[in-house]
Amino acid sequence: MEAFFAWLFETLALPKVGLPAIFIVSLVSATLLPLGSEPAVFGYVKLNPEMFWPAIIVATAGNTVGGAIDWWLGYAAKLALVRYHRRRRAREHEAEHEAHREHVRKPPKPKLDARYFRWMRRLGPPTLLVSWLPGIGDPLCTLAGWLRLSFWPSVAWMAVGKFLRYLFMTASLLWIPDSFWHNIAQTFKAWF
Repeated sequence: MEAFFAWLFETLALPKVGLPAIFIVSLVSATLLPLGSEPAVFGYVKLNPEMFWPAIIVATAGNTVGGAIDWWLGYAAKLALVRYHRRRRAREHEAEHEAHREHVRKPPKPKLDARYFRWMRRLGPPTLLVSWLPGIGDPLCTLAGWLRLSFWPSVAWMAVGKFLRYLFMTASLLWIPDSFWHNIAQTFKAWF
């Protein structure tokens, strides 16, 4: 297993591969897998400061494509659930007619909190401006697909939010002196 990870890290080594690695890492981190793309983007830009804008744009593109994949996953999950319920109702209806008896209705299952759905429907695709937030961003993209929010406006809002995130985080890491970050690290080391 260690050999596999060594090979994987060597293959994705940023100085050798560069922008394609940033695209792949950004794409994978935008799916429901727990991975952060910011260290890869920052490391690449730190090694190649002249590649600041291309790295930001490529990372935004990869992360946005990953968000679009999440949107389609939500859309497909909703379609699958609707088809499942239709088939189930059809089977129950056939069984009811075969048995010539009244169908006893079961009490409905409790649903997810409807206010989240109302909030997302009311605000629409602009809610995806916050799709970059850790922990809620990826499920938010999936929920947008589930609710069938318009695809292209959703992708546009995702792209704007993700671009601003990469721009702000990478610029702040680059333009704030290294001594500041070292002092923060020393403070944390002193606490623990």
